[in-house]
Amino acid sequence: MPGSRLLSRLLIALLGALAPFATTWAAPTTYTYDTTHSQILFSIDHNGFSRPFGRLHIAKGWLRFDPDDWSQAATELDVDLNSLDMGDAAWNAAVLKPAYLDADKARYAHFISTSVERKDDTHGVLRGNLTLRGVTHPVDIAFTVNRRGTTIYGMRTIAGFSGTTTLNRDEYGITATPNSIGHGVSIWLELEAVQDDPNHNNKETP
Repeated sequence: MPGSRLLSRLLIALLGALAPFATTWAAPTTYTYDTTHSQILFSIDHNGFSRPFGRLHIAKGWLRFDPDDWSQAATELDVDLNSLDMGDAAWNAAVLKPAYLDADKARYAHFISTSVERKDDTHGVLRGNLTLRGVTHPVDIAFTVNRRGTTIYGMRTIAGFSGTTTLNRDEYGITATPNSIGHGVSIWLELEAVQDDPNHNNKETP
């Protein structure tokens, strides 16, 4: 029996040593992107005359975020290229063709984060990998934490973010009309995510 008592004491001591880490290991809150209130805008030079805008929607994605501890923050999402809106149906169809987004071959652009750098209480840099047209490159997104709280609709907890980044279209194999369309693509992200709750769906009403 002395051996059993010794083993019990060792287990108690081990659990006591691990106790301080329980809070550290606790999983931060998870969210699901609200695909209605989350949009991506982009702009690219057109022959030096203007920089027209286009809009895309997130198809699905999740976010892990603790406002008090950004060390475990992470996200993954898919952007539906078929949601493209350039303000003109013919223009949409042209941009979705193989020479540009090639949406028939790869309908979704995929982003997955690799790390988050906190700058201050509301600003940071999200680093990750973007896969577009089957090509993957690292991307840095400077972002602002706008607000985390409940809305007047349904009393759900929402986390809202704004982000910006720039892509070089050539890196993703979009090299058509190099003398007409710019190579740098400016991107703005406006994102809302709903805290996961098994008793509700994760989409706010308008």
